Amino acid sequence: MQDILKRIEELYDELVALRRDFHMHPELGFEEQRTAGIVEQYLRDLGLSPTRMTKTGVVALIEDDQPGPVLMLRADMDALPITEENEIPYKSQNPGVMHACGHDAHTAMLLIAAKVLVENRDQIKGTIKLVFQPNEEIAGAIHMINDGVLENPKVDAVMGQHIWSFMDSGTVAATPGPIMSGLDAFKIKIIGKGGHTGAPEESIDPVLTAASVIQSVQMLQTREISGLKSTVIMFGKVSGGFKGSVIPDEIELEGTIRFLYEGGAESIEQPTERFIRIVRGICETHRCQCEIAIEHENIPLINNEEMADIALQAAEIVFPNKNSIQTNRSLASEDFSEYTARVPGVFIFLGTANPDTDSCFAHHNNCFNIDEQTMKQGVAMHVIGAFKFLNANKTLSFLAK
Repeated sequence: MQDILKRIEELYDELVALRRDFHMHPELGFEEQRTAGIVEQYLRDLGLSPTRMTKTGVVALIEDDQPGPVLMLRADMDALPITEENEIPYKSQNPGVMHACGHDAHTAMLLIAAKVLVENRDQIKGTIKLVFQPNEEIAGAIHMINDGVLENPKVDAVMGQHIWSFMDSGTVAATPGPIMSGLDAFKIKIIGKGGHTGAPEESIDPVLTAASVIQSVQMLQTREISGLKSTVIMFGKVSGGFKGSVIPDEIELEGTIRFLYEGGAESIEQPTERFIRIVRGICETHRCQCEIAIEHENIPLINNEEMADIALQAAEIVFPNKNSIQTNRSLASEDFSEYTARVPGVFIFLGTANPDTDSCFAHHNNCFNIDEQTMKQGVAMHVIGAFKFLNANKTLSFLAK
């Protein structure tokens, strides 16, 4: 494996160049035409035969004559509708669009991993399916699944990773069990009867009703659902009215419900159903009507224990300092969960926070950046993780015949 690590070090300049090029030319979900074209050409230059899937998705196979399981390695490609504030040579050239979540690094890392894997094709006992996915930010994975990304050949297991600014550079986490939350996004319209603030008794006040809703639904987290089962309800938008002396006809609320346990919204806890019940009850009490729209964006991401162990075996090689291997869970959400709900998988957090490289800003911040040195570790986790999986083969319970 030391030869692998040495080869990745040799490819570092190419890795950085790819990432910076993607960073300069970010594209929103299902608009990643330029990115997908570069990915396709790079894979063709490696001797592979990439195909398009789900508009801008790219899929390619690394195969050998030796029979074995199929492992899928996934990277996401899309950017965010954010205006970049970093003053760097490779600043976004697309106004209002920015790689503020690390997907530029993910794409570059998987491309370099593909090169190293192709160079060591004789060691591959099975098939590696490379998947460059569009539109992660708005649940692109399920579209790829519906288009057959887990078939032809049938995927036996999946590995992915996310560069993570909430962990220090030089650290990694591959935690078994639930690691990222499910996410339901809600929009509520509370409809009352507008009027003059000097005669509120003649109106039906949606503002007071909205205030009661915002406060009351918080009891779900402590009074109806166990504190051992993380549930977070947040309001990110409150809008309505046009003048301080006028009671508006309606108020609109938007926010998210996040849950970090198996089953999520469909579990016995039913956080979203409880939320709807409370909102309707409060509106009825205040004589208001309400319209509630729920968008089920992501289900909880759950790491398979055996796949997490494979990743940890790789981490012990890539990160020889045992203190570098950590446990991490997050109430952020990821559509990689759609893959792990269907096949055994593991999602890895790769720390990138480093004050010396100004890479400690949160994801989705307009100053987000990464410590590029950590990308080498990401490439190594792809490559060594793949070899560890393919060599484990029949020792994994879900592959045993």
